[in-house]
Amino acid sequence: MHKLDIRKDVVDRVLKRRSRYHLFDQLDPGKTAFVVVDMQNLFCEPGAPAEVPESRGICGMINRLAGEVRRLGGKVVWITSAIAGEGGKSDWSMFVDNFIAPENRPKIIQYMKPGGHGQQLWTELKTAPDDLHITKLRYSCFTPGSSSLERALRSRGIQNVLIGGTKTNICCESTARDASQIDFNTVMVSDCAAALSDDEHRAALENIIQQFGDVMTADEIVAVLQKRPN
Repeated sequence: MHKLDIRKDVVDRVLKRRSRYHLFDQLDPGKTAFVVVDMQNLFCEPGAPAEVPESRGICGMINRLAGEVRRLGGKVVWITSAIAGEGGKSDWSMFVDNFIAPENRPKIIQYMKPGGHGQQLWTELKTAPDDLHITKLRYSCFTPGSSSLERALRSRGIQNVLIGGTKTNICCESTARDASQIDFNTVMVSDCAAALSDDEHRAALENIIQQFGDVMTADEIVAVLQKRPN
């Protein structure tokens, strides 16, 4: 787990702009979803082609927060990435052709095959029967055509989106930015997210706290969810 704080100059900037650090003093748990992004074998399994070693260290905290969200009446959503491909081709050819070396493409496509081993949730994660499982095709769950997440949340009256998973600075940050842009109250869960380095993790949190949403620890979120409205 990344153990670091948002830098003081960023905190000071946030306080100067809006005169408070956290955006949300209370969140209705019944209108809240914990969206866990890409905690699947492709990223969590040792030796996987897109391994994020730090991701295995956040499983316990993700399980803890997911349990609290369920207990308080919220919804837990597991997001996994998959892209279809045949004969070395992919339905996200821009990404595969430009960001993946030719010799690595077959393995990546195989790991991202819908329903395949790479898409399966990492074994240390604890799910529940009422959880949602949604596949996405792009970095952000809210990119048009990427997933059914927005429709699933809107149909359940969800207004508050808590985001964890991996990578903090790629799929989690992309999803958080877009969630904010379509008017969800957005919170990045700092100790339920992982990146390839501390610097990348912190940069993503600092981007979110300044412009797109709140950043809280799992304990802080539980306290906010438990707080009764005045």
